[in-house]
Amino acid sequence: MRLDKFLKVSRLIKRRTVANEVSDMGRVFVNSNPAKPSKQLKEGDVIEIEYANRTLKAKILKIPTTNVSVQEAPTLYELVQ
Repeated sequence: MRLDKFLKVSRLIKRRTVANEVSDMGRVFVNSNPAKPSKQLKEGDVIEIEYANRTLKAKILKIPTTNVSVQEAPTLYELVQ
C-alpha cells in the first residue's frame, strides 16, 4: 500500500492530500529514510512523522486491503518511542 494512503487509512493523518504535502516537504521517513507519497509499505516498516513540536514514530503491524473502520485503525500500527 502507498504511504499516503496508509497514513489516511490508519488515521495518522486525517486526509490523503495532507499526507502528500507532508511527505513532499520531507517530514515523513520510512525506516529512517525520507519517503515520497508513492513509497510502497510493508509490515514491519517504521514510519516517523515530524510535526512542529514532536515526532511520531509508528511500526506497521498490518497492511489493510480495503478501508478500515475508526475502531480498527489503531490496530494497524504500534507507537514506538
